[in-house]
Amino acid sequence: MSATSPPRVTVYRRLARLIKPHWLRVILASGCAAAVSGLTAANLWLAQQVLDRIFIEKNWGLLFAITAAIPAIVVVKRLCQLGYVYLMSSTGNRIVTDLRDGLSRHILKLSLTFHSKHSTGTLMSNVTNDVGQMQRAVSVVKDVIQQPLTLVALIGFAFYQNWRMALTAIAVLPLGYYPLIRLGRRLKRLSHAGQQRIAELSSALQETFSGISVVKAFGNEEFEADRLRNINQRYYENTMKATMVSEFAPALMEVLGALGAAAVIAYGGYAVITGQMTTGAFFSFLAACFLMYAPVRIASGANNTILAAAAGAERVFAILDLETEEGKDQGRRDLEGVTKGIEFRDVWFRYEGAERDALSGLTLEVGAGDVIAIVGSSGSGKTTLVNLLPRFIEPTRGALCIDGVDLREFRLASLRARIGIVSQDVILFDDSVRNNIAYGMPDVTDADVVRAAEAAHAHAFISRLVNGYGTVIGERGVMLSGGERQRLAIARAILRNPPILILDEATSALDVESESIVQRALANLMANRTTFVIAHRLSTVQRASRIVVLDRGRIVEQGTHQALLALGGIYANLYRLQFEPEARYAGS
Repeated sequence: MSATSPPRVTVYRRLARLIKPHWLRVILASGCAAAVSGLTAANLWLAQQVLDRIFIEKNWGLLFAITAAIPAIVVVKRLCQLGYVYLMSSTGNRIVTDLRDGLSRHILKLSLTFHSKHSTGTLMSNVTNDVGQMQRAVSVVKDVIQQPLTLVALIGFAFYQNWRMALTAIAVLPLGYYPLIRLGRRLKRLSHAGQQRIAELSSALQETFSGISVVKAFGNEEFEADRLRNINQRYYENTMKATMVSEFAPALMEVLGALGAAAVIAYGGYAVITGQMTTGAFFSFLAACFLMYAPVRIASGANNTILAAAAGAERVFAILDLETEEGKDQGRRDLEGVTKGIEFRDVWFRYEGAERDALSGLTLEVGAGDVIAIVGSSGSGKTTLVNLLPRFIEPTRGALCIDGVDLREFRLASLRARIGIVSQDVILFDDSVRNNIAYGMPDVTDADVVRAAEAAHAHAFISRLVNGYGTVIGERGVMLSGGERQRLAIARAILRNPPILILDEATSALDVESESIVQRALANLMANRTTFVIAHRLSTVQRASRIVVLDRGRIVEQGTHQALLALGGIYANLYRLQFEPEARYAGS
């Protein structure tokens, strides 16, 4: 992540703040846990009474009382345990559900710059795997409260029976403290590495599956399979290390418990033989000791799971700490339209980590309703220029103005609502044709959608689909041709009815016939709008009001098609390189 992970103490504090709104449930759950712990100790006291008062003293009255008390205590204990588990699990899972919702919402609101730096697979891993780690911790959080309370109750009972033997039993516990701390730190590091490995795997899978046509076209299935296997192998090795570390802690506590039990048996056996302790008291004490080590072992395992979850939580909070576009937005005005024009005032821009500026002192005035074509070689700054308009990126220096007002004074949502974008890479969703056209516009009518489709020359092919406007078109519109996808994107822009339009290579990937249809649709879309057109095919920009030629982030030429050809500069050279080979090929 680009943000620094918060310290562990801060992570735990933030997790505690997530629990705060559910404090009443946690208190009720803690009360249930305390009752369960107390009733566990009560069962041991009853066991002592059974041995000493019934089996040895032959107390008939106590026999009936205890036989009635035992099932009653078990029933109450299990009801309290059920209440505790339900309250803690529902609270934990609600927190995780809200956190996953909040994280996905937050990621959606982060800048395009953030999304360009982080792969889709990595972000998917943050929402699924990192939060999933936290969800796994939810299942053991109940042990963090329950087991220490049970341990306290059992230690209290042990001291009640014989404080000297109790000290003997718990004397070995501090021996495990330092190793457990070291193991916890090691496990946390391994969990961090494991989350990175699974993020790499998610990213590689997403990249490979989304580009499967290219993989198959180049016969590269085995190469990609090997790449995925290598990542998966590293994840496996990390997981095995984490598994061994996790299992070492319970094993250590079990060995320490055996040592403590041996010492108790030696001491207690002596006390019983010499008459210092009854048989019932000794066996109930011994049972308490054996039960005492189970909470320590379970709590230790729960702590390992929580440490692993803390690694995921750090990654989640690192993203949540990033400021969203809404948080940065200082705009207070609403943009209604363009009446005078758009102006770029000495605009500079450099991408983070780049050695040179993508735009250098760019100044440009565009009148309302003008069609401005942006041309230039790859890397000249064309896309950077138009990305400044919807504020996908912000100028390093300089300003952009609409009707004399700096773009930063407009609310971001209002600005983007007035800009339509049609690009070469059309993004469609696995939804109906109707919903794709009306994307982001929930209040439009079906008649509005049809009119937009007709203007985009899309209604005819939509009507031929199996379910017409209700046809689900698959992921990224896979069921449609390139020209059909473009026309849906144009219909979407027409329905949005924006005063500012950006066409980024909108026809570059189409065949001649499809391009002809799409060009007619674009003509309908561009009518009475201030339009910026990026195109490598110079035939698509000849009718522009003005052509602006970029080179290394600077405007080097501008004018009409004929004027630039007469100038004999960069535009004329680009035109000659593109059309002379076509003319020679046609005449051969």
